[in-house]
Amino acid sequence: MKAGQLADFKMSLYQAKLIDFQLSVVLPAALASPLIDELSLFDVVGTPGVTADLSHISSVAKVTGYLKENDGLKKALTDADVVVIPAGVPRKPGMTRDDLFNINAGIVRDLITGVAETCPKAFILVISNPVNSTVPIAAEVMKKAGVFDPKRLFGVTTLDVVRAETFVQDITGEKDPSKTVIPVIGGHSGETIVPLFSQAKPAVKIPTDKLGPLVKRVQFGGDEVVQAKGGAGSATLSMAYAGFRFTESVIKAIKGEKNIVEPSFVYLPGVSGGDAIAKETGVDFFSVPIELGPSGAEKAQNVLSSVSSEEKQLLEACKTGLKGSIDKGVEFVAKSPETK
Repeated sequence: MKAGQLADFKMSLYQAKLIDFQLSVVLPAALASPLIDELSLFDVVGTPGVTADLSHISSVAKVTGYLKENDGLKKALTDADVVVIPAGVPRKPGMTRDDLFNINAGIVRDLITGVAETCPKAFILVISNPVNSTVPIAAEVMKKAGVFDPKRLFGVTTLDVVRAETFVQDITGEKDPSKTVIPVIGGHSGETIVPLFSQAKPAVKIPTDKLGPLVKRVQFGGDEVVQAKGGAGSATLSMAYAGFRFTESVIKAIKGEKNIVEPSFVYLPGVSGGDAIAKETGVDFFSVPIELGPSGAEKAQNVLSSVSSEEKQLLEACKTGLKGSIDKGVEFVAKSPETK
């Protein structure tokens, strides 16, 4: 999208395993959206085949694909408005998101370096796990390059929201999960995920004996999928849905649609309303409902004052876990001799 133009919208997407089933599902969904004019793909292998396959879909979007050679990353990112990053290896049985850190941290660092050099004003959506660390990595790389805009950096935590909406159906009996809005705050792994069922709209009544198991299922839903797949993969299909849902919300907001609110893991000091949340939680990165608009994250909604006593306990565990993960990401960039 050139300056001042809203009709020409380009989305760039990077994935270290582009032929992963996760993206084979989400990419056709992206092409089905009339909001995207160009879908640009980058990968170290397989991109030409995926690009050719997608180019046969009847869509308003032009599809381009690039490999690493011949400045492929630069070409993929040139003029990008939104960059979606689901890069890295999937989880396997017994793996935590921290186990993925050593591989995925370097991938995110290198890609964000490309964004900083080629399309620094793009909206960056980080899906790569561990999000609690990879988003701070992205922020630090952009800071080093002198182009960091906190309003344009998002950690995609929508899958936690999707799980909360879905799993509560077994209790409420509501057939349409979209009719129930449940804020999910904190981070994007295990105990750092805090679903606020007390703030569901419309209100939901959850029996005391079912609340604990429900919260745990939302927090560790990824483990459920990893185990069910017997080591053959992680939560790819549901993540594809959640990733596109958030991406579409961001694009709609950029194009001027009003009243769009989505939880996201953001750099609080750089977002309106975020300072108070950072002070209360003791961390600079935290997922809360974000009011989206043309500039990106326009306001962070502070929902902490209305949490229940049970949720306050969950928040304490959340803050402890988040601090270490955030510090790990920041230190990774600080110790990198050179960001390439």
